[in-house]
Amino acid sequence: MSGDGASSEAEDDARRPPGTAQARGEAGAGVRTEVRADGVALVTLDRPARHNAIDLATAAELTAVWRRFRFDDDVRAVVLTGAGDRAFCTGIDRSATVPQPGSPYSLDDPLRSVGPKSCDLWKPVVAAVGGMACGGAFYLLGEAEFIVAAENATFFDPHTTYGMVSAYEAIHMAQRMPFGEAARLALMGTAERLTARRAYEIGLVSELTAPGGAVDAALRAAAVIAACPPEAVQGTVRALWAAKEATLERALSLAPHLISLGNLPPEQQARLFASRERGHRLR
Repeated sequence: MSGDGASSEAEDDARRPPGTAQARGEAGAGVRTEVRADGVALVTLDRPARHNAIDLATAAELTAVWRRFRFDDDVRAVVLTGAGDRAFCTGIDRSATVPQPGSPYSLDDPLRSVGPKSCDLWKPVVAAVGGMACGGAFYLLGEAEFIVAAENATFFDPHTTYGMVSAYEAIHMAQRMPFGEAARLALMGTAERLTARRAYEIGLVSELTAPGGAVDAALRAAAVIAACPPEAVQGTVRALWAAKEATLERALSLAPHLISLGNLPPEQQARLFASRERGHRLR
Protein backbone atom coordinates (compact mmCIF):
# COMPACT_ATOMS: atom_id res chain seq x y z
CA MET A 1 0.00 0.00 0.00
CA SER A 2 1.33 3.43 -0.87
CA GLY A 3 2.07 6.05 1.78
CA ASP A 4 -0.72 8.26 0.43
CA GLY A 5 -3.27 5.48 0.81
CA ALA A 6 -2.22 4.73 4.38
CA SER A 7 -2.38 8.43 5.26
CA SER A 8 -5.86 8.73 3.76
CA GLU A 9 -7.13 5.76 5.81
CA ALA A 10 -5.67 7.24 8.99
CA GLU A 11 -7.37 10.56 8.29
CA ASP A 12 -10.68 8.77 7.67
CA ASP A 13 -10.33 6.95 10.99
CA ALA A 14 -9.66 10.23 12.77
CA ARG A 15 -12.84 11.79 11.33
CA ARG A 16 -15.03 8.75 12.09
CA PRO A 17 -17.30 9.15 15.15
CA PRO A 18 -16.29 7.04 18.17
CA GLY A 19 -17.66 3.49 18.01
CA THR A 20 -18.19 3.63 14.23
CA ALA A 21 -16.40 0.91 12.31
CA GLN A 22 -14.87 1.26 8.88
CA ALA A 23 -16.51 -0.98 6.31
CA ARG A 24 -14.64 -4.24 5.90
CA GLY A 25 -15.19 -7.38 3.89
CA GLU A 26 -14.33 -11.05 4.05
CA ALA A 27 -14.88 -14.05 1.81
CA GLY A 28 -15.10 -17.68 2.90
CA ALA A 29 -16.36 -20.92 1.36
CA GLY A 30 -19.34 -19.74 -0.64
CA VAL A 31 -20.09 -16.80 1.65
CA ARG A 32 -19.09 -13.13 1.39
CA THR A 33 -19.45 -10.74 4.32
CA GLU A 34 -19.17 -6.98 4.45
CA VAL A 35 -19.44 -5.06 7.71
CA ARG A 36 -20.51 -1.54 6.81
CA ALA A 37 -19.73 1.66 8.68
CA ASP A 38 -23.40 1.98 9.72
CA GLY A 39 -23.26 -1.21 11.79
CA VAL A 40 -24.99 -3.42 9.20
CA ALA A 41 -23.31 -6.61 8.02
CA LEU A 42 -24.21 -7.79 4.52
CA VAL A 43 -23.92 -11.58 4.24
CA THR A 44 -24.11 -12.94 0.69
CA LEU A 45 -24.41 -16.58 -0.32
CA ASP A 46 -21.91 -16.56 -3.16
CA ARG A 47 -22.47 -19.64 -5.33
CA PRO A 48 -24.59 -18.19 -8.15
CA ALA A 49 -23.56 -20.92 -10.61
CA ARG A 50 -25.24 -23.40 -8.23
CA HIS A 51 -28.24 -21.15 -7.48
CA ASN A 52 -26.56 -20.41 -4.12
CA ALA A 53 -27.14 -23.98 -3.00
CA ILE A 54 -25.34 -24.85 0.22
CA ASP A 55 -22.62 -27.48 0.21
CA LEU A 56 -20.93 -28.73 3.37
CA ALA A 57 -18.18 -26.10 3.26
CA THR A 58 -20.73 -23.30 2.84
CA ALA A 59 -22.81 -24.66 5.70
CA ALA A 60 -19.76 -24.64 7.96
CA GLU A 61 -18.88 -21.11 6.85
CA LEU A 62 -22.38 -19.80 7.62
CA THR A 63 -22.17 -21.28 11.10
CA ALA A 64 -18.77 -19.64 11.57
CA VAL A 65 -20.08 -16.25 10.37
CA TRP A 66 -22.99 -16.22 12.83
CA ARG A 67 -20.77 -17.28 15.71
CA ARG A 68 -18.20 -14.62 14.80
CA PHE A 69 -20.88 -11.93 14.73
CA ARG A 70 -21.83 -12.79 18.32
CA PHE A 71 -18.50 -11.30 19.43
CA ASP A 72 -18.33 -8.42 16.93
CA ASP A 73 -19.78 -5.28 18.50
CA ASP A 74 -19.43 -3.45 15.18
CA VAL A 75 -22.24 -5.66 13.83
CA ARG A 76 -25.61 -4.46 15.12
CA ALA A 77 -27.89 -5.77 12.35
CA VAL A 78 -27.50 -8.16 9.42
CA VAL A 79 -28.86 -8.40 5.86
CA LEU A 80 -28.74 -11.88 4.32
CA THR A 81 -29.02 -12.35 0.55
CA GLY A 82 -27.86 -14.46 -2.40
CA ALA A 83 -25.55 -13.53 -5.25
CA GLY A 84 -26.97 -13.02 -8.74
CA ASP A 85 -30.57 -12.53 -9.78
CA ARG A 86 -31.70 -16.15 -10.29
CA ALA A 87 -31.87 -17.41 -6.71
CA PHE A 88 -31.64 -16.44 -3.08
CA CYS A 89 -30.87 -20.04 -2.14
CA THR A 90 -32.04 -23.47 -3.31
CA GLY A 91 -31.16 -25.39 -0.15
CA ILE A 92 -28.66 -28.22 0.11
CA ASP A 93 -26.47 -28.78 -2.95
CA ARG A 94 -27.59 -32.11 -4.40
CA SER A 95 -23.99 -32.96 -5.20
CA ALA A 96 -23.10 -32.89 -1.48
CA THR A 97 -22.55 -36.26 0.19
CA VAL A 98 -23.74 -36.33 3.78
CA PRO A 99 -22.57 -39.45 5.66
CA GLN A 100 -25.17 -40.73 8.10
CA PRO A 101 -24.74 -42.79 11.27
CA GLY A 102 -26.06 -46.33 11.14
CA SER A 103 -28.46 -45.83 14.02
CA PRO A 104 -32.09 -45.09 13.05
CA TYR A 105 -32.21 -42.78 16.09
CA SER A 106 -29.56 -40.43 14.69
CA LEU A 107 -29.67 -38.05 11.75
CA ASP A 108 -26.93 -35.64 10.70
CA ASP A 109 -28.45 -32.58 9.05
CA PRO A 110 -25.78 -30.24 7.59
CA LEU A 111 -28.24 -27.31 7.50
CA ARG A 112 -29.31 -27.59 11.12
CA SER A 113 -26.95 -24.79 12.23
CA VAL A 114 -26.84 -22.54 9.14
CA GLY A 115 -29.32 -20.07 10.63
CA PRO A 116 -28.45 -17.28 13.07
CA LYS A 117 -30.77 -18.32 15.91
CA SER A 118 -29.50 -21.90 15.92
CA CYS A 119 -26.04 -20.35 16.47
CA ASP A 120 -27.31 -18.24 19.39
CA LEU A 121 -27.05 -14.94 17.49
CA TRP A 122 -29.78 -12.58 18.70
CA LYS A 123 -28.88 -9.62 16.52
CA PRO A 124 -31.64 -8.81 14.00
CA VAL A 125 -31.41 -10.39 10.55
CA VAL A 126 -33.31 -9.11 7.50
CA ALA A 127 -33.48 -11.47 4.50
CA ALA A 128 -33.38 -9.93 1.01
CA VAL A 129 -34.80 -12.37 -1.53
CA GLY A 130 -34.62 -12.24 -5.30
CA GLY A 131 -35.26 -15.20 -7.62
CA MET A 132 -35.87 -18.68 -6.23
CA ALA A 133 -36.01 -19.48 -2.53
CA CYS A 134 -36.79 -23.13 -1.97
CA GLY A 135 -36.17 -26.18 0.16
CA GLY A 136 -33.37 -25.63 2.63
CA ALA A 137 -33.52 -21.87 2.06
CA PHE A 138 -36.30 -21.96 4.67
CA TYR A 139 -33.75 -22.82 7.38
CA LEU A 140 -32.39 -19.31 6.74
CA LEU A 141 -35.66 -17.49 6.09
CA GLY A 142 -37.21 -19.14 9.12
CA GLU A 143 -34.59 -17.56 11.40
CA ALA A 144 -34.73 -14.03 9.96
CA GLU A 145 -36.73 -11.32 11.71
CA PHE A 146 -38.44 -10.32 8.46
CA ILE A 147 -38.15 -10.75 4.70
CA VAL A 148 -37.88 -8.17 1.92
CA ALA A 149 -38.48 -9.64 -1.54
CA ALA A 150 -38.14 -8.44 -5.10
CA GLU A 151 -41.12 -8.97 -7.38
CA ASN A 152 -39.25 -11.72 -9.25
CA ALA A 153 -38.88 -13.83 -6.09
CA THR A 154 -40.62 -17.19 -5.86
CA PHE A 155 -40.95 -19.61 -2.94
CA PHE A 156 -41.48 -23.38 -3.14
CA ASP A 157 -40.55 -26.63 -1.42
CA PRO A 158 -39.62 -29.58 -3.67
CA HIS A 159 -39.26 -32.24 -0.96
CA THR A 160 -42.41 -34.31 -1.46
CA THR A 161 -41.92 -34.44 -5.23
CA TYR A 162 -38.59 -36.19 -4.70
CA GLY A 163 -39.77 -38.57 -1.97
CA MET A 164 -38.41 -36.55 0.95
CA VAL A 165 -40.08 -35.35 4.13
CA SER A 166 -40.32 -31.60 4.47
CA ALA A 167 -39.78 -31.37 8.21
CA TYR A 168 -37.52 -28.50 9.24
CA GLU A 169 -38.66 -26.46 6.23
CA ALA A 170 -42.38 -26.98 6.90
CA ILE A 171 -41.91 -26.25 10.60
CA HIS A 172 -40.17 -22.96 9.91
CA MET A 173 -42.79 -21.89 7.37
CA ALA A 174 -45.68 -22.87 9.65
CA GLN A 175 -44.23 -20.37 12.14
CA ARG A 176 -44.33 -17.57 9.56
CA MET A 177 -47.39 -18.25 7.38
CA PRO A 178 -51.05 -19.14 7.82
CA PHE A 179 -51.20 -22.90 8.40
CA GLY A 180 -53.07 -23.66 5.18
CA GLU A 181 -50.55 -21.72 3.11
CA ALA A 182 -47.61 -23.48 4.77
CA ALA A 183 -49.28 -26.85 4.23
CA ARG A 184 -49.97 -26.13 0.57
CA LEU A 185 -46.40 -24.93 -0.01
CA ALA A 186 -44.95 -28.06 1.59
CA LEU A 187 -47.34 -30.59 0.01
CA MET A 188 -47.51 -29.32 -3.58
CA GLY A 189 -43.80 -29.86 -4.15
CA THR A 190 -42.51 -28.55 -7.47
CA ALA A 191 -45.98 -28.22 -9.00
CA GLU A 192 -46.51 -24.72 -7.58
CA ARG A 193 -44.45 -21.69 -6.71
CA LEU A 194 -45.59 -18.89 -4.44
CA THR A 195 -45.08 -15.50 -6.07
CA ALA A 196 -43.58 -12.60 -4.17
CA ARG A 197 -46.92 -10.81 -4.41
CA ARG A 198 -48.81 -13.72 -2.84
CA ALA A 199 -46.09 -14.10 -0.18
CA TYR A 200 -46.59 -10.42 0.66
CA GLU A 201 -50.37 -10.84 0.83
CA ILE A 202 -50.13 -13.68 3.37
CA GLY A 203 -47.50 -11.97 5.53
CA LEU A 204 -44.44 -14.08 4.69
CA VAL A 205 -42.85 -11.02 3.05
CA SER A 206 -42.97 -7.63 4.75
CA GLU A 207 -41.92 -5.45 1.79
CA LEU A 208 -41.97 -5.82 -2.00
CA THR A 209 -39.48 -4.11 -4.31
CA ALA A 210 -38.76 -3.93 -8.00
CA PRO A 211 -36.43 -6.66 -9.29
CA GLY A 212 -32.92 -5.99 -8.01
CA GLY A 213 -34.13 -3.70 -5.23
CA ALA A 214 -34.49 -6.07 -2.28
CA VAL A 215 -30.96 -5.69 -0.92
CA ASP A 216 -31.07 -1.89 -0.92
CA ALA A 217 -34.46 -1.89 0.81
CA ALA A 218 -33.25 -4.42 3.39
CA LEU A 219 -30.09 -2.39 4.02
CA ARG A 220 -32.16 0.75 4.62
CA ALA A 221 -34.33 -1.04 7.18
CA ALA A 222 -31.34 -2.67 8.85
CA ALA A 223 -29.55 0.68 9.12
CA VAL A 224 -32.51 2.13 11.02
CA ILE A 225 -32.42 -0.83 13.42
CA ALA A 226 -28.63 -0.65 13.78
CA ALA A 227 -28.88 3.02 14.83
CA CYS A 228 -30.95 2.08 17.91
CA PRO A 229 -29.29 1.07 21.20
CA PRO A 230 -28.17 -2.54 20.63
CA GLU A 231 -29.17 -3.79 24.08
CA ALA A 232 -32.77 -2.72 23.49
CA VAL A 233 -32.80 -4.16 19.98
CA GLN A 234 -31.39 -7.54 20.98
CA GLY A 235 -33.71 -7.76 23.98
CA THR A 236 -36.67 -7.10 21.68
CA VAL A 237 -35.47 -9.78 19.25
CA ARG A 238 -35.18 -12.25 22.12
CA ALA A 239 -38.68 -11.37 23.37
CA LEU A 240 -40.20 -11.85 19.92
CA TRP A 241 -38.67 -15.31 19.56
CA ALA A 242 -39.66 -16.28 23.10
CA ALA A 243 -43.28 -15.87 22.02
CA LYS A 244 -43.07 -18.94 19.79
CA GLU A 245 -40.07 -20.80 21.19
CA ALA A 246 -41.82 -23.62 23.03
CA THR A 247 -43.88 -24.67 20.02
CA LEU A 248 -40.89 -24.41 17.70
CA GLU A 249 -38.59 -26.46 19.94
CA ARG A 250 -41.20 -29.21 20.32
CA ALA A 251 -41.75 -29.39 16.55
CA LEU A 252 -38.03 -29.38 15.71
CA SER A 253 -37.43 -32.24 18.17
CA LEU A 254 -39.70 -34.45 16.03
CA ALA A 255 -38.13 -33.53 12.69
CA PRO A 256 -35.19 -36.02 12.61
CA HIS A 257 -37.48 -38.97 13.36
CA LEU A 258 -40.01 -37.96 10.69
CA ILE A 259 -37.23 -37.62 8.12
CA SER A 260 -35.73 -41.01 9.04
CA LEU A 261 -39.12 -42.70 8.73
CA GLY A 262 -40.44 -40.95 5.62
CA ASN A 263 -37.53 -40.30 3.26
CA LEU A 264 -37.05 -42.63 0.31
CA PRO A 265 -33.57 -44.11 -0.11
CA PRO A 266 -31.18 -41.66 -1.85
CA GLU A 267 -31.09 -43.65 -5.10
CA GLN A 268 -34.88 -43.47 -5.40
CA GLN A 269 -34.80 -39.76 -4.66
CA ALA A 270 -32.21 -39.34 -7.43
CA ARG A 271 -34.43 -41.18 -9.92
CA LEU A 272 -37.37 -38.92 -9.10
CA PHE A 273 -35.16 -35.86 -9.44
CA ALA A 274 -33.86 -37.02 -12.85
CA SER A 275 -37.38 -37.64 -14.16
CA ARG A 276 -38.92 -34.45 -12.78
CA GLU A 277 -41.25 -32.33 -14.90
CA ARG A 278 -40.05 -28.78 -15.53
CA GLY A 279 -43.40 -27.02 -15.53
CA HIS A 280 -44.95 -25.32 -12.51
CA ARG A 281 -47.86 -23.08 -11.66
CA LEU A 282 -47.33 -19.62 -10.22
CA ARG A 283 -49.78 -18.63 -7.52
